[in-house]
Amino acid sequence: MGSRAEGGERPPEDDVPEPLGEESGRLTREQLFILAATASVNFSSMLCYSILGPFFPTEAEKKGASNTITGLIFGCFALVNFLTSLILGNYLTQIGAKFMFVAGMFVSGCVTILFGMLDKVPSGPMFIGFCFLVRAMDAIGFAAAMTASFSILAKAFPNNIATVLGSLEIFTGLGLVLGSPLGGFLYQSFGYEVPFITLGCLVLVLVPVNMCILPTYDSTPSKDSFWKLILLPKVLMLCLTIFSLSACLGFLDPTMSLFVLKKFKLSAGYVGLVFLGLALSYALSSPLLGLLSDKLPYLRKWLLVSGGLITALCFFMLGPAPVLHIESQLWMFVLMLVLIGFSLGMSAIPLFPEVLHCAHENGFEEGLSLLGLVSGLFNAMWSLGAFVGPTLGGYLNEKLGFEWASAIQGGLALLTGLVAGIFYITEATRRSSSSSRQNPPGNNEETTHLMGSDT
Repeated sequence: MGSRAEGGERPPEDDVPEPLGEESGRLTREQLFILAATASVNFSSMLCYSILGPFFPTEAEKKGASNTITGLIFGCFALVNFLTSLILGNYLTQIGAKFMFVAGMFVSGCVTILFGMLDKVPSGPMFIGFCFLVRAMDAIGFAAAMTASFSILAKAFPNNIATVLGSLEIFTGLGLVLGSPLGGFLYQSFGYEVPFITLGCLVLVLVPVNMCILPTYDSTPSKDSFWKLILLPKVLMLCLTIFSLSACLGFLDPTMSLFVLKKFKLSAGYVGLVFLGLALSYALSSPLLGLLSDKLPYLRKWLLVSGGLITALCFFMLGPAPVLHIESQLWMFVLMLVLIGFSLGMSAIPLFPEVLHCAHENGFEEGLSLLGLVSGLFNAMWSLGAFVGPTLGGYLNEKLGFEWASAIQGGLALLTGLVAGIFYITEATRRSSSSSRQNPPGNNEETTHLMGSDT
């Protein structure tokens, strides 16, 4: 499996991942360190990501940025993340997973502090330009850390990756839960700079810790490429699902806080608490969904389809859509966020193992190189959705209002849910017909008759 933090043992072949700790049924020291490191990057990155929600759209408006521009600022992070993930996933083995992980965290921490200085920049085009520049730099660091993180986890836990990813989503949800109210509180109490400086310093403190505890993995580059992977029909369908989920989540960034402030007359601090509904339900349901995905792999496809359809229904009710003629109420809004968090978990948690399983079925070589390709592809498609979601969401919110914008976003989730359902039904029908051709009913009857004669 490559070099170890403790002993330096190497397996005969790097292509075959070694299931650490399975013989004793307990986690090894190396696995515990990996979990601690990846939990830290999940938690800190989501803190930095979600801290913007409660106050940045309002602050950007004061600086002369429209809703559409604010959506583009959010989306810029995702677009650069998309491109960076594609590149880094292809070169993970050359760069090194540990170096990519630690360097990404360092860049992200420094840039988060820089973002806190943007209120000193003059309003207008200069402020908007610096927002784009700093967010792009942050995206490069985030893409590096997350691509390496997924690869390291899949290497260390080859047989229960969905359970591990689902468990670590607790820290993702915890970051989302704490980021919004913490950001709103620090902004109200101390101003614009303090939330970013605090979180940036927290990320930088974690860098030397992770340098010490993360093991180093060696691997040889593979001949497989992104194009070979992404052109598989099933992977294309899964990429559409990843894109849709991320777009739905990203849609809420530039739109939800403005809608809550205007519709329910809440302060920035309370807007952060509204975010808790989505983040808590996602964090609490993810470990169970991950365990279910690993123990019952055949359920993954139906979790994907059901999650997409439930997400669509919830976005129709989030406004609610004007065609429903239902008055918007705060309790209903929070309830829909709770259900969206759960449904996003239903679809998101099985995606990584499904893509990995599809790659194995189609002859891709096992090893860190494949894990880099899958991790980069997953992060790239998630980032593409995170670009389109806030960009289109900000535009639709400005032109049509939040109610219609959320209904249109729900239409995207409905489309992907139906596409996934049709694909899996078609796949099951094709396999069933192929199996019946290989084993005709007559053969079975003849075999049964002969067995009966023998007795």
